[in-house]
Amino acid sequence: MIITQTPVRISFFGGGTDYPEHFSSYGGATLGASIDKYTTISVTPLTKFFDHRIRVSYSRMELCSSVDDIQHPSVRECLRYVNIDGGVEMSVVNDLPARTGLGSSSSFTVGLLHALHAYKGELVTTEQLAKESVYVERELIKERVGLQDQYTCALGGVVNLEFHDQDTVSVKPVIVQKERLGALEDRLLLFYTGLQRTAHDILESQMSRTKNGEVASQLKHMHGLVEQGAKILCNGRDLREFGELLQESWMYKRQLSDAVSNPLIDDAYERARQAGAIGGKLLGAGGGGFLLLYVEPYNQEAVRQALIGMPEVPFHFESQGSRLIFYRP
Repeated sequence: MIITQTPVRISFFGGGTDYPEHFSSYGGATLGASIDKYTTISVTPLTKFFDHRIRVSYSRMELCSSVDDIQHPSVRECLRYVNIDGGVEMSVVNDLPARTGLGSSSSFTVGLLHALHAYKGELVTTEQLAKESVYVERELIKERVGLQDQYTCALGGVVNLEFHDQDTVSVKPVIVQKERLGALEDRLLLFYTGLQRTAHDILESQMSRTKNGEVASQLKHMHGLVEQGAKILCNGRDLREFGELLQESWMYKRQLSDAVSNPLIDDAYERARQAGAIGGKLLGAGGGGFLLLYVEPYNQEAVRQALIGMPEVPFHFESQGSRLIFYRP
């Protein structure tokens, strides 16, 4: 049996610049962090005493005779990629719902590739896992995804990424003291809007506008916020500035597409701001999912009351990334 655990992530700055449609012309960068909510995947051998050769358990159960029969696109393409044609059983447990802006799809792909490589006795680095996940998602599944999720989920910690081309991603270290990171953690609140959406659909308009250069100016500004955010974390400046940058980033992000926000989200964000939130953003592509807010501790209860209908998800940063938590060949 093989079991992997891979975190999801929260993105702070630069989302949208991590798509080749943008960074191949202008460069791109992101700042994000993995959190202690996970995708846990187990892979075990399947004996020959069953009619099916592959069993996959996630929100549904699939019993398949061949890889081609698998409906889950990531499972199907990961098995093809690592050249496993059957005789396996895979089970998936998620701490949080999918399609909510936390990079859960990439967390899934990274974790599954990690488990399947281990199942074959292959040792892989986290950067290799990230690069392979990008290939599986963009080239094999044909998803509209950027490159930050795979790297942040695979590597873990606070991650500053720079994108030059699809095969060249620079990982820049962000050295944040433990007390400083804890102070930021104490000022971030995460609320679930209750809305699930498919990023592939939400991004259709944004990608079209990105390709023809309509939102190049906004994305360049969002790119510039990455370095500013990293400096605030590392040089001891007032953390309130980090919240103000989140507010600025959200204003730019809303300009990328009409699908990024909606009246429910706009109303919730405004109520949070009136109650004391300095800034925040909707995580992921937009349209639903999780709302991240920067709130000083003395205003947090007021913000919770303002968003009383939205469940809060307590979280902590984590630094390990994707890892094997059980290995019995």
